[in-house]
Amino acid sequence: MKQTFVFRNKTYQIDFGFIAILCILWATSCFALYNAFNLISDGSGMGYLIRQIFWYVIGFATIFILTNFQNAVIFKYIHKAYRYLMYALIYLFFSRITATVLGFTLPLTPAINGAISWFQIPLIGSFQPSEFMKIVLIVMVCEIIDQHQKKYPHPTVKEDWYLIRDILKIILPPLILIFIQPDTGVFIIIAFTIFVIIACSGIRRGYVIGIIGLIIAVVVIFFFLYFYHQNVLDAVFDSYRLQRIESWLNPESYIQGSSNQLYTALLSLGSAGLTGYGLQANIISIPEAHTDFIFAAIGQCFGLLGTTFILIICATLDLYLCKIAYNTNNRRDRLIVVGVIAMLVYQQFQNIGMIVGLLPITGITLPLISYGGSSILSYFISFAIIMNISPATKKTIHLWNRHKKVV
Repeated sequence: MKQTFVFRNKTYQIDFGFIAILCILWATSCFALYNAFNLISDGSGMGYLIRQIFWYVIGFATIFILTNFQNAVIFKYIHKAYRYLMYALIYLFFSRITATVLGFTLPLTPAINGAISWFQIPLIGSFQPSEFMKIVLIVMVCEIIDQHQKKYPHPTVKEDWYLIRDILKIILPPLILIFIQPDTGVFIIIAFTIFVIIACSGIRRGYVIGIIGLIIAVVVIFFFLYFYHQNVLDAVFDSYRLQRIESWLNPESYIQGSSNQLYTALLSLGSAGLTGYGLQANIISIPEAHTDFIFAAIGQCFGLLGTTFILIICATLDLYLCKIAYNTNNRRDRLIVVGVIAMLVYQQFQNIGMIVGLLPITGITLPLISYGGSSILSYFISFAIIMNISPATKKTIHLWNRHKKVV
């Protein structure tokens, strides 16, 4: 909760608990990147570390700026942000088309690991529109739900369908463009987050059960086609997506190929023991040790103790957000916090799950620990919104006023 204090007759509200957790995550992320120096093949570890520090500083500055405004002011620009991000996604889509048909990408949009999802801006670095679209969609969907419930206090089945229709109108265009990039990881994060928001909105249980049933049916049909009619999937999905499923189901068969990342991650975690091999150890080479597989890098160097610490700090952030959601009375605000929690928890679960072999590798990073400027900044924007939502304590601390220096 936010602490209210008065300094020179000006009132300030700061959630010190939230800030403390973010500072610990900042220190952990920087230490994890420093620890991975010997695992980064191109030797650019210091560059990643400096940029990570820079993006965290920008993130805290963003919190400071946005918390000086009410969320109502911030939300006024959400629709504009949605429009500009859609322009960016459309530009990336055309770059994908030119790369496929003509063999080159449009300016500022290089292909990275087979995906065209980033803008490479000189002197600044990469910018990933889909990371910011996640936050925009959470706010817009929560606003749609809030307005719908105010308009229909006791909605009928038909009126609940209107809600689903209005939500689909805004989420389908960006989801399709993100899927085409291809960025399956962010696609799944957004879809899961929106589903959780809808499920917690008070909509009829039948719709929630129907959506779950549809998801199960899609998964069952996918694996049926995968095992018995793979030629159908070959016509729909890129080969690399199907290869990731194959390397997940049969990792031993592709150790030198597509399952090499999973194999080395499991070997790193399994052989590190309780305390690991020590700081900056490079006993087992780990690809993408600063991004997708930073959890495996921490496990190799610090073993069970290191990975347990990461789990604890992630759970601390999640539970703190749950506390804010529980203490929030406004319906829209609570749904926004729930959406951010769902997004954060799913990304944590997916990243760690793919490293230990429970889930297929999808290129999802460990939020706020892995290197990534767009991810950090987008999360800090959502954290600023949540800090504005966080209830304030009743007690006010007076630090200074005109008549008394310390009260």
